[in-house]
Amino acid sequence: MTRIFMLFLLLLCFCAEGLVAQAPEELSTGSRRARRAYQEAVQAYRLYDHDQAIERLERAIRIDDSFIEAHVLKAEILYLGEAYEQAIRHYARAILLDASFFPAAKYYKGQALFRTAAYGDAVYWLESFKGMEEISESFLSRAQHALAHARFADEAIKDPVPFEPQHMGPAINTRYAEYSPTLTADEQTLIFTRKKPLEGYELREDLPRDFFFEDFYVSHLKEGEWTKAQNMGPPLNTPGNEGAQTITADGRHMYFTACNRPDGIGRCDIYHAWRIGQEWSMPQNAGRPLNSSSWDSQPAVSADGKTLYFTSSREGSIGSMDIWKARKKEDGQWGEPENLGEPINTSGKELSPFIHHDNETLYFASDGHPGMGGLDIFVSRRDPDTGGWTEPMNLGYPINTHRDEFAFVVGASGQQAWFASDMEGGNGRSDIYTFALYDAVSPQPVTYMRGVVSDAETDQPLHASFELIRVSDGQVVMEAASDPEDGSFLVAVPTGQDLALNISTPGYLFFSDHFSYDGIRKAIDPYIRDIELHPIREGEAVVLRNIFFETDSHALKETSKGELQKLYRFMRQNPEVHVEISGHTDSRGTYAHNLTLSENRARSVRDYLIDQGIPASRLTYEGYADTKPVDTNETPEGRAMNRRTEFQIIKPEDH
Repeated sequence: MTRIFMLFLLLLCFCAEGLVAQAPEELSTGSRRARRAYQEAVQAYRLYDHDQAIERLERAIRIDDSFIEAHVLKAEILYLGEAYEQAIRHYARAILLDASFFPAAKYYKGQALFRTAAYGDAVYWLESFKGMEEISESFLSRAQHALAHARFADEAIKDPVPFEPQHMGPAINTRYAEYSPTLTADEQTLIFTRKKPLEGYELREDLPRDFFFEDFYVSHLKEGEWTKAQNMGPPLNTPGNEGAQTITADGRHMYFTACNRPDGIGRCDIYHAWRIGQEWSMPQNAGRPLNSSSWDSQPAVSADGKTLYFTSSREGSIGSMDIWKARKKEDGQWGEPENLGEPINTSGKELSPFIHHDNETLYFASDGHPGMGGLDIFVSRRDPDTGGWTEPMNLGYPINTHRDEFAFVVGASGQQAWFASDMEGGNGRSDIYTFALYDAVSPQPVTYMRGVVSDAETDQPLHASFELIRVSDGQVVMEAASDPEDGSFLVAVPTGQDLALNISTPGYLFFSDHFSYDGIRKAIDPYIRDIELHPIREGEAVVLRNIFFETDSHALKETSKGELQKLYRFMRQNPEVHVEISGHTDSRGTYAHNLTLSENRARSVRDYLIDQGIPASRLTYEGYADTKPVDTNETPEGRAMNRRTEFQIIKPEDH
């Protein structure tokens, strides 16, 4: 459709320039045979028969090589067909014959040179076009935009960035097209899209687009090698097309694109499915307002599961395709999408977003920002002060080339990227490659933690909710859940940050922990945390490891809010529960001082809950000073464990 639209615009342009609408006697050739061939070419051109038009134009040029209109029209048709090198020759001939006859020839020659990576020459001809007289403001604006791209590319190619792509081998790549890679946080599971001919048809260059279908395939990293990719089968795959997928960090929730389905809202919609054990649910349309009557595609889910970035052509877009985002509401439904706006979106196309697990680094493809030609990959980072996005940075040459680059993802560790390309040396039309990402465009590193949640008494696996909270500002950085069948979980964990971990499920006391991971764990050496949850009953207790006080004070720090809210929600969800809140200190200082301090700290927690609406009759508090240590008081680590706040389930009559 894009080419047809461009053809229509050029036809209007030709009419304005008088190249198509000219009477035979007004043409630049004196040959009647050449004029007749040209008019036949124009007629074929208007009927979109480009092959016939080219044949007639070649005849006209053979008869009269100085026939300037024939050179221009042939160049335009070749340009639309992306035969740029041939188009350049005919633009050059037209300019040589009379540069003022069709001034736009310099512009289109510059654009064609840009498309063939002849960036320096493109700069020359675009500047030459800008210097001509009587150029319309709109055309001048287009030329300035093209010149910015050409200048950028001309400089970028002189300063290449590190790039050593590694073909992922026959386990992943075949003679068919493979693209749209996506990975779990541990970088052990790869899901991608493969495009194959319909059953009964052989793969060949001229096979129409409608004779192909797309399916999801999956491969696992085993002992350093990728297993042979397997079709994921129904219900994810259907006889139709599905692709452009994204998965949550644990690989249990997938969003993807499907087009022209009976339950569709627009031409292409976003669908989602979830995995329980080894089985995927029946995909469901994500519905409105995430989907619209326009084209909605290429979803990318954030690490905390609360934001979905996607590409859309819906009303309100700046260009023909923009990147939008939607936030998940408290009820689990998606809110009204909002356009990311500038500086991400332009009047061109922005698509194929990928939000890294750090939830701060966004990669996307664009032809609107200065680049190497076609679609380039860009990176932008969330501004910590404003929450907006920084000016996008082109990943540089040779990661980006004069071809289209898109569908780019970065592993949780931030060290390795995966992408699809039709570069020479591949197996098929498009193959998946991986490469080490250089520091300047790398995200913040994220590692992962895996384990199993179970009942502390029966060892039965539990389906539990995870919440990782950044202690410094209380922001939720990850939400996930353990598998309902086996209790297993995998969560992405930012490195070098103090984090609060809360795990909960109905009928059990929640689990609280506080930790900071440094460095990146590999698949062969993961962080393992098996979590046991205790049923709610008298005598069971929880250490509130993420409640913090000012030094030698009972004043609660702001960083305690996340844990306090967790305790508040627990009390609201279990209205029959009565608890004792207890404070504990280490052995330093006098017993009298520690007793008062521990009692006041316990009372501060109780008072917070009362202020939130929990009845005082359900709460009691006690200070125990250093009489109930859980570790040695001879080391800093042991004393830190002994300084704690707990709550314990008690009988109502104890109040």
